[in-house]
Amino acid sequence: MTALNNEQPIALKEWAVSVKALAEGKQIIVMRKGGIIEETRDFQLISPNFYFMPAYEHQKKHLLKEQYADDMDETLADWSSEMETIKLESYAEVVQDIEITDQETLDRLRDLHIWTDTFAEERLRWKRTKPLHVLLLRVYRLAAPIEIPMRAAYNGCKSWVRLEDEFTAPERTPVLEAKEFDAEVQKIKQALA
Repeated sequence: MTALNNEQPIALKEWAVSVKALAEGKQIIVMRKGGIIEETRDFQLISPNFYFMPAYEHQKKHLLKEQYADDMDETLADWSSEMETIKLESYAEVVQDIEITDQETLDRLRDLHIWTDTFAEERLRWKRTKPLHVLLLRVYRLAAPIEIPMRAAYNGCKSWVRLEDEFTAPERTPVLEAKEFDAEVQKIKQALA
C-alpha cells in the first residue's frame, strides 16, 4: 500500500454535501461531536490528515442554508444504498481543532459554512458535556478519484474508518491557493476572537 503517511490510510465520514462544499472551497470547516456508535462516544481527532468518505444516509436538506439545498440533490443523483464501491475524491489536513462549548461562539461562525443555525445548534447541544470540534481544514482535490469496495466496516454512524484496500495515493491539488486559504483562516479566527 502506498499512502501519504506510510500507514493504513484513514477516512473521515462526512455528509456528501459537506464534502462537496469543502472540495469546491465554499467552506474550510467541519463540525464534529462524534458518531452514534463511536467507541469513545465522543469525537477524537485520531489523524491530522485523512481522505473524505462521503456519507449520504443522514443528510437533511432542511439543515442546509437555502442556497446549498440543490447541492445535496446533486450528491444524491448517483447514490444508492446498495452501492458496491465508493469514490474518494478529496483529502484534508487539519490546521486547527477548535473546541466550542457555547452558542454565542458558535453563532459567530454562521456565515462561514453551509449549514443552518438549527444544524449548528443541534450539533452543539448533542452530548452537552462534550465540546463541539470545529476542524479548520486545508482541503485537496485528488488528481484521480480512488474507487474502493464498499465494505461492511465502513457502514454505520461513526466518524472514522480505516481503509482496508491497497491503493496508490494520487497527486493532490489544494482547493484554495495559499493566499485564499490564509484569508479564510483569518476570517474564522477574527470571528472567534
